[in-house]
Amino acid sequence: MEGLNFVPYLGSQWFFKAFSVEISTDQVCHFNSAFHNIGFLGGGVPLTFLSSFTADIFLRGYAGWNSRRALRVLDQVFPKDAAVQPSLVIVYLGGNDSMHPHPTGLGPHVPLPEYIENMRTIAIHLKSLSVKTRVIFLSAPPVNEAKIREFTGNKFDALGRTNDACQKYSDALIELCQELDVKAVDLWNALQKRDDWLTACFTDGIHLSSEGSKIVVEEILSVLKEADWEPSLHWKSLPTEFSEDSPYDLVGSDGKTTINISKTNFHWENEWD
Repeated sequence: MEGLNFVPYLGSQWFFKAFSVEISTDQVCHFNSAFHNIGFLGGGVPLTFLSSFTADIFLRGYAGWNSRRALRVLDQVFPKDAAVQPSLVIVYLGGNDSMHPHPTGLGPHVPLPEYIENMRTIAIHLKSLSVKTRVIFLSAPPVNEAKIREFTGNKFDALGRTNDACQKYSDALIELCQELDVKAVDLWNALQKRDDWLTACFTDGIHLSSEGSKIVVEEILSVLKEADWEPSLHWKSLPTEFSEDSPYDLVGSDGKTTINISKTNFHWENEWD
């Protein structure tokens, strides 16, 4: 629909942002297996809110996916001949890859060496999209194994997810990012900085709660703030679209001038400074 920028979320729910001008606005895409989209205030939502005047946020969260499956659609989601390429792509894949292999060969498990090569291919592809495209990888976070069993019983025992495996996949991805000069968020260690991470950070032992999602957002914003990228992609550094003063802005207390809301620092923004 003309004048609307539709944003698919988790493959089934749809949100829209009106009157987005894609040509002049930075595009940020979350490409992930959906673990940090599910909790209340999932990771992509605060970033979308903070950047609502400065960037178009595309949430590509595919529930249950692994790196092998993501690799198959990489060219479709990020075509090299697209008229507009993203300024930033945030990638999370690895939690499902790290699950135990099923005896039948079915299931989401991807052996660690293959996972690393898949992520290498994804990183190289994304970095080649344009000279302005930046990439951040999120590593596999820890899980609450007891809470997983509480929620699922023994339904997924054969496809178990353990902290031992999550740490191995997380460490390997961080090492790859250092090799490829790709920015990374070490979620394995970031979540465990909280003493109560086991109970506070998850809804079901795997997917993040609002507290867990908040940690993810803080870590991403920290990377954006500290990166020596030109231009900066931190939300406070991005130019606001259509930010000129207007007679249609709110009228000030003097009854003669208007207040440009786009230049206002709202109290809730201070939390994410």
